[in-house]
Amino acid sequence: MANPDELVDVVDEDNEILHQITKREAHAKGLLHRTVIAEVKDSQGRWLLVKQASDRQDPGQYVSPVGGHVTAGETEEEALKREAEEECGLRDFNFTLVGKKIFNRRVLDRQENHYFIVYEIHSDEKLILNEESVDYRAFTDTELKEALTHTPNMFGGAFHFVVENFYPGLFSHPPIKVHTDIAKLNG
Repeated sequence: MANPDELVDVVDEDNEILHQITKREAHAKGLLHRTVIAEVKDSQGRWLLVKQASDRQDPGQYVSPVGGHVTAGETEEEALKREAEEECGLRDFNFTLVGKKIFNRRVLDRQENHYFIVYEIHSDEKLILNEESVDYRAFTDTELKEALTHTPNMFGGAFHFVVENFYPGLFSHPPIKVHTDIAKLNG
């Protein structure tokens, strides 16, 4: 499990480092800090999504399989590789940068003001999940479009944000509004 007292870099809207602070304090104060997110796709083009454990931000919902803070002084690519191994057991993979965007929401009694750095990982390795996830599933583009249309609540708010901002073609309808209070999305 991640250490809430690890140091993260507080950044501005241009991703320039302002100072360092603990992750706990960054969430308590709602300060913008970096998080790597990665979609994992296999050689068949299927999306591998994980179902989050009950103590996580999007409990019981499918989300991006890799997501975690960039530790102070760590590069974004170093964080991606570390998080991919910690959360999915992935060690040797190709990846591409998809884009960067700010995602700010209140969840679990904290303000997650994250500067998302979104990647795509290409791998056929079987995922080895840590305690943050309880299962994973492969979705084709068609299956993902259908599920986002007919059962949007099976996906977490952060995943909706990533799809809306980086993969809008997956919506066969106008995207749902991502709520800043996850209880509203689940309710």
